[in-house]
Order: sequence, then structure tokens, then C-alpha cells
Amino acid sequence: MTGPTRRQDGLCLTTNGNLQARPTLGRTNKSSGAMARREENAVLRTIAVLSLAATVSLPAHARVDATQAARLGQDLMPLGGERAGNAAGTIPPWEGGVSTPPANYQPGMHHPDPFAADAELYRVDKTNMAQYKALLTPGYQKLLERNPDYYLRVYPTRRSAASPQRIYDATRFNATNATLISGGNGIEGAAAGVPFPIPQNGQEAIWNHITRYRGEQLRMETNQAVVLNGGSYVLLKRDRDIMFVYGREGMTPGDLDNTLFYYKYVITAPSKLAGSALVVQETLDQVLAIRKAWRFSRGERRVRRLPMLAYDAMQPDTSGMATADVVDTYNGAPDRYEWTLQGKQEMLVPYNSYAVHQKGIPYDTILQKAHINPELMRHELHRVWVVEADLRTGFSHPYAKRRFYLDEDSWQILAVDLYDKQGELIGMQEAHPISYYDVPVFASTLETIYDFKGSRYFVDGLDNNEKMYDYNVQLKKSDFTAAALRSGGI
Repeated sequence: MTGPTRRQDGLCLTTNGNLQARPTLGRTNKSSGAMARREENAVLRTIAVLSLAATVSLPAHARVDATQAARLGQDLMPLGGERAGNAAGTIPPWEGGVSTPPANYQPGMHHPDPFAADAELYRVDKTNMAQYKALLTPGYQKLLERNPDYYLRVYPTRRSAASPQRIYDATRFNATNATLISGGNGIEGAAAGVPFPIPQNGQEAIWNHITRYRGEQLRMETNQAVVLNGGSYVLLKRDRDIMFVYGREGMTPGDLDNTLFYYKYVITAPSKLAGSALVVQETLDQVLAIRKAWRFSRGERRVRRLPMLAYDAMQPDTSGMATADVVDTYNGAPDRYEWTLQGKQEMLVPYNSYAVHQKGIPYDTILQKAHINPELMRHELHRVWVVEADLRTGFSHPYAKRRFYLDEDSWQILAVDLYDKQGELIGMQEAHPISYYDVPVFASTLETIYDFKGSRYFVDGLDNNEKMYDYNVQLKKSDFTAAALRSGGI
């Protein structure tokens, strides 16, 4: 039993988004060393599949036929969401999202709210939550029950998610070519767009989130904080660079070399931690090759390789609040969970969170005791894919079950319910997204993790008093190495 065979003469995407015949392996412009690495990777991938086969049933090929793929851009929007609104009219049709900046936007600004004139429809709090229970995740229900001063401000639904046309073209190509490999722990035959716009199972859906378009290169200055039971916190500021490989213009499946992205951060405050840094080289198939990570510790004054920064390993500098796989609401290999696609549901979820994104808001105003300031949050009714992940026998993790709610228009995870091995709901995650319409890309501006047992919460992405994200920064692969950490350490 082996993984699916790569196409030797399949279609690929040109830089202008058109499809043309071009081989993905063995091309004359690739060096013999690169060819050897690909051949070695293919052998290793086959070994990985064989080793998993005894305990994991391999999914069938995930590609859909041309008839199904033709629905993209027709009754389905280009990334797979239903183009039409709902029967009640409370969810409108998708009409292209927001991909043009408003007239008052200038490059470098915190993005003005294109929906600032919208009136609040209603609020959900502890006193009336029973009326809206069917639309609330268990995590939100518990957050409302525990905090009488917390509420959801519900606004008209605005389907603002948008991506460049080349991402839509790539997604159409991926729909008939992408497959799951290594027991579903890797993908093949896809690049740039989401691999499975018409998902058949939970693994395909989570891969859509992992590989969704987030720009090509990104530099950002953000703060994170753990807000303790009494409301106290300390801000930790990081300068962060990300170079995305999978979604780069002109990328083809044969070009990926098992790389998803490169990531680096340097702590700049508080002063006692300033200079500590981390570099991550994220692999696409982490069963074939685990992510590589190096950390420079200001206290130790040296760079050392982190043997395992994945799964339930705690992230550095998060006070034990965030496991490695909760970054971006979920990341990394899916091999420790059984994934079930529960279907699609209408839910109240964070969306178009421009209010909390605006420049100059004091962080004390956002970070309140027990929860972030609900007056700065916006929730809307959207259709979401519901995916459950159950921890496989033989593995340990604080979260034995997770329930993910994925936006149908972007594949961004918007909320997550977190359960322990006794089945108790012990936490929840949120992603508060906006359309960065100058790119365009739909992504979170703020993420939270609530620890119900510890009565504390973690926030990442606070940027109101920092420079706005730079999607035009010029980065290179050599910026994301152990050597770069050594030369850049303070």
C-alpha cells in the first residue's frame, strides 16, 4: 500500500492564474539535488504511510470530479461556501466580499470599519441566552453563564471574506487534484488555494484551515497577555515575521518541498525578556518531517534546537496558557485526533471585528477582568462547518475533544470548544477576524483562549498602539534559520 502517485504531466498554475500543462516533478530547471530530495521525501512518505496503516484507516482520494468542481464560482463561492443566503434572509448571499479599501483608508492605517454605520440588532446575555441557545456554541453559553456582565452584540451579517483571484483559480485546480496522504496527515497535488473546497471529511476541512490564504509575506508588531483571575496581566510585545510558501504567487505542488511557511518572532518588551527569539520552519507533512524550531534565550545567551514544539508542548512565553497547536486556533499535524465532519450550522460567531482593531485603544480598555471588553466585539450569524476532533487512544493532551467552527467563506476557524478527558468543557477559543481589504486577506485581528477552570484567559494580537501589519515586507528564507537567530540576538 502506498500513497497516491504524483502527476508527472498535470496542469499547473501560471503567475497570472491561468492553467497550463507543466510537469510537477523532474523539471529541467530543477537541480539534481532537489530531485534527489524529492525522491527521498517520496520514499519517506511511503514509509510513513505504511507505519500508520496498522492503526489508521487511510481516507479515499479526496479529489472531486469536474462536475462538482464546476460548482465553484456558481452556486458555491470560489472557496466552497454556499453563494446563496439562507431562507430566512438573515444571512445574505456572498457577493465577492470586501476587496476594495474604503475612501478614508490610507496605506499603513489600522483598517477603517466599512460597516461602521450598521446598527446593533440585539444583545445576548445571561438573562436571554436560552432564546438563542441553538445559535450559541457551548463555549459561549458557559462564558455567558459565568459572567453576568458579558454579552454578545449581534449585528447584520456581512459576508466580507475575500481573496485574490489567483487563489480562487488555484482552489478550482486543487478541487480535482488534491489528495490526502500519510493517513490524512499530509496533502498532495495542491498549492496556493484551499485543497478541498468541497470537503468529504473532517481532515479535509481542517486542512483547508491550515492552508488557507494569509498573504505571502507579513511583518507585524503585536502584544499578548495572560489575564489572571484577579484581572492583572503583563503585556509581552513581539516583532513577528512570516513568509508563507504554500500560498505564494506561481507556486505549484512540485515547488513546495514539504514547506508550508517560515515564522520568526523577537520579544521587544518587557525589558527583562527583550531579545529572546524563536524561529520555526513549518512543514506541510509533519509525519514525514516534524517542524524545526530554534529558540534564542536572552538569559542563556545561546541558540538551541527545540526537540518538539508541537501538539501539547507549551508555547514559550505564554505562562503555560497555550499549547503549541492552538496558535492560529489550530496548527500542525492532525495525526493525534480522529476528525469528524458534523456538517454545517448557523451560529453566532465573531466577524468583522473592526471595532477592536482600531488605532489608539488602550489595552486596559480591551482587557477586562474575566473576559475581553464585549462593547468592542461584533458577532454575526454565519454558516459554519462543524468539525469534531477526538484524541486517539495512546496519546495525551489537555484537550481530549475539540469542536471547531469554521467559516464557510474563508475556512478561518472562528470558535473552538475545548473538553478534557472526562468530557468537561474546560475552555474555549475565539478568533476575531476582519477583511484586510488592501491585500485582500481575511484573517483574525485578535485571538483569545479562555481557561474556565483557572478563571483566566490568554489574548494574542493586540496591535492598537503599534504599527499596522505590513504585507509588502521583503523577507527571504535565510531570515528564518538558527544562524539568523544568532546574528540577531540582543
